[in-house]
Amino acid sequence: MMKKLYAASMGMLVVGMLFAEERSVNVRAELRNCDRVFYVSAEPRQRAEGSREYPFATLDAARDAVRAARKDAPALRYGICVLKGRYALQQSFELNHADNGTVQTPLMVVAEPGSILCGSIAVPGAVLTSMPGGVYRFNYASLTGRKLSKPGANFRMPFHVPELFCKGERLHLAQWPNEGWATIEAIINQGTMLNDGSVSDSSDPNKKRPTERIGGTFQYSGDVPSRWDVKKGVWLHGYWCFDWFDDVGRVESIDVVKKQIKFERPHQYGLRQGNPSPRRWRAINVKEELDQPGEYYVDAEAGDIYLILPPGATPHDVRVSVGENSLIQLQQVQHVQIKGFILEENNVDALTIRDSSFVTIENCTIRNIRKIGIYLQGGEKNRLVGCDVHDTGTGGITLMGGDRKTLTPGGHVVENCHIWRFASHQLTYANGLMIGGVGNIARHNFLHDAPHQAVGVSGNDHLFEYNIVSNVLTAADDAGALYKGRDPSCRGNMIRYNYWTHIGSPRGHGNAAIYFDDGDGGDFVIGNIFFQCGEPGKGSFATVFSHGGHGNVVQNNIFVGCKRALGSAPWSDKRWKDFILAPLWQERLLKAVDITKPPYTTHYPELVGFMDPQPDAPRDNHSSGNLFFRCGELKSGRWTIDQSDFVTNEDPGFRDLEAKDFRLKKQSVVFLYNPDFQQIPVEKIGLQRK
Repeated sequence: MMKKLYAASMGMLVVGMLFAEERSVNVRAELRNCDRVFYVSAEPRQRAEGSREYPFATLDAARDAVRAARKDAPALRYGICVLKGRYALQQSFELNHADNGTVQTPLMVVAEPGSILCGSIAVPGAVLTSMPGGVYRFNYASLTGRKLSKPGANFRMPFHVPELFCKGERLHLAQWPNEGWATIEAIINQGTMLNDGSVSDSSDPNKKRPTERIGGTFQYSGDVPSRWDVKKGVWLHGYWCFDWFDDVGRVESIDVVKKQIKFERPHQYGLRQGNPSPRRWRAINVKEELDQPGEYYVDAEAGDIYLILPPGATPHDVRVSVGENSLIQLQQVQHVQIKGFILEENNVDALTIRDSSFVTIENCTIRNIRKIGIYLQGGEKNRLVGCDVHDTGTGGITLMGGDRKTLTPGGHVVENCHIWRFASHQLTYANGLMIGGVGNIARHNFLHDAPHQAVGVSGNDHLFEYNIVSNVLTAADDAGALYKGRDPSCRGNMIRYNYWTHIGSPRGHGNAAIYFDDGDGGDFVIGNIFFQCGEPGKGSFATVFSHGGHGNVVQNNIFVGCKRALGSAPWSDKRWKDFILAPLWQERLLKAVDITKPPYTTHYPELVGFMDPQPDAPRDNHSSGNLFFRCGELKSGRWTIDQSDFVTNEDPGFRDLEAKDFRLKKQSVVFLYNPDFQQIPVEKIGLQRK
């Protein structure tokens, strides 16, 4: 239902959009060119020989059979067919250089619809003890033979305990409040910052003095914390300084008279008012707050897990995650195609690909994963196509490849993937899509529903095109739906022909659809549609925002109903000089790569002289040929506005403004004002049918 509601809200941009139920693999067609196929079944058979009648019981057995067969007939094309069923993996299904195919004979690993690889096991009803109040209990070690480790004193989510699932839905750790957040009444002691070990001097808050690392103290309201047993362990999750960073701290003490909570260790940025909005927090994995269906509590010391079943569920529906390795791991493998699997309920990533090339992952569904859905690093020309990735804990897809020293492209592609609810645990910097390295491509994807950013970009010459990004930055601030920054050697990236809608929420500082941060420059934003994107906040934020950097080009875009279209917070000459001389940029600009020499000076001529910034240099970003419709404000900071930019509050000739069809009619006034304006290829944006 959710996907169809989104389809209705996208208007003309859902032409050709795929839905998950339509993603399937025609197994017979995929394997018809194979000379030999080995079969795998989750159902026990009399014997296992790899035929369809007598299939192997594991993927490992099928893989090993392929390896053995290749020794006698290396030129044949081999396939593995996984029959419908649930496969609870005790270890990763691994492929390496011994499994290499060729261009003509790739190894095919194909799953029938309904084939599930999971990192969870069922919790037998016999081990569940019924307790008062509809609570059930079981012992993790008795079930798995493994002890639980106690979560640390400070960490980023996810919480370091097993996850529970029921009928394919993730259960949630018992927390308070059950919905939303509590807010800090007052900061009593900032404590130290975890990364610098300094604290404000009590006689002068502006001075810092070195000290031992200490946790902060804050004041709360109400009486709920008085019922928590600190000796059993109480952890608080929150935005302790900034609205772009969340982490978890263990409570050292609760003073119920003063209504003050003290942390055992510092938070990353201390306990401070870094952004304007109230500091938000919640208690998590607290036994006293186990009070709702679908919640559970983990007593790591005793090894007991308590849960309340969701409505309509029975004890037989409960599964617990036990997998501590990726479900599928590819390492130094070439010419392999993996298609049609469902990967779910694992404690770490679902699928990792390292130093591999010419690999295709197609029409797979990845869901209910504790960390990242797909992690791809190294190699060249791998393809992730037509996959659904959702309800992951710390990110959707990571795509890293290419050589930044030589600017050699990786050539990886993520295409036609639907990625949503990809920050279920870590609420900040858990990207739906992370692109790094050189020369990788993301096209025709649909990313939506996240508290923080959707896309992170680092590196050079990437292409982000024909994507839809919607309903993100719903709980963050000082952030961008697409974020890139802090390294001016990373440039030449093209962001074109994408649709951005409902980005950001009012919180105080401001947020953007596209955010070039901390001196970032040299990138291109071409032919995008921005509908109601960004919040200016109390500063200079805008739909496209540059903090300190320059040389970004924004051209031929359509901005509709944006409160401020273009924003810039320029740096002074001194700040530029300070950044150039700082160890961070010396490392990134001269050691990690060297921007003073080819290929950087030849590929990016604007970098010549970059390390010697001149006084009163323009340092502008550039706008040209854009349409700004009903935008509250055009710009802040340093943007050059070209005469080809068109600003209007009157319908400029959209095909159907009410239906949010922002294609322009042939007689649009925009073409009279700017004959060079190029129609944005809306029909190609978003998920595409084959």
